Amino acid sequence: MVKEYETDDLIIYWKPDICQHSGECTKGNLEVFDAGRRPWVMPEKGETKEIMEVIDRCPSGALSYKLKKEI
Repeated sequence: MVKEYETDDLIIYWKPDICQHSGECTKGNLEVFDAGRRPWVMPEKGETKEIMEVIDRCPSGALSYKLKKEI
């Protein structure tokens, strides 16, 4: 199962089945990624480029993204 979180610029994909809970996302931006909140991903609380940088540090690949348009 893949969950999607979306903004005007970005679609974030989360694959909970492969998440290793390393915490790189929450350490990277707690405003956007907060495991204690539902929904736990709120991309509207961050800047697209910063969110992409945080997701790029995900060691398991559980988080990924797709740009909807060039930024």
